[in-house]
Amino acid sequence: MGLKVCVVEDQYGFFLHHLVMRNSTDDKVAVPLIEGTRKRFPQLISCSFDKNFYTPENRRQLERMLDLAVLPKKGRLSEEEKVVESSDEFVRARRKHPAVESGVNALENHGLDRCLDHGLRGFERYVGLAVVARNIQILGTILWKRENEKLQREQVRLRKAS
Repeated sequence: MGLKVCVVEDQYGFFLHHLVMRNSTDDKVAVPLIEGTRKRFPQLISCSFDKNFYTPENRRQLERMLDLAVLPKKGRLSEEEKVVESSDEFVRARRKHPAVESGVNALENHGLDRCLDHGLRGFERYVGLAVVARNIQILGTILWKRENEKLQREQVRLRKAS
């Protein structure tokens, strides 16, 4: 059993912020995580969370910070909550949420499956390096696709010229 790690990922798959949860639960880190992310990325306007992050106070605070705070409630929903959670915006954002699980899996593939360093500081260092490695991989994939598209356009142009 290890420590939990909470991450914020953008629409392109880059990790914007991460937090090693020492003695915290999900519902205690939601607001500080978004505050930390907003300091670095003030253009952040929406975020999707798991049900474990829900508290009425978290919802209120996150709705003040973000245009759209997708924070599904655990358990039975009131009529008002059903309306909110069935809105097109909310549903669309929730459907994108599984991509975060893919990102977390990628972190495990970049060293977080087993931390070989010792102590809390070593684990935090491992997490940071795994985040950097994943972001570099995403950047490399984007550059590779761009170069590949450029080469394909060049091949089409050469075929047309001959």
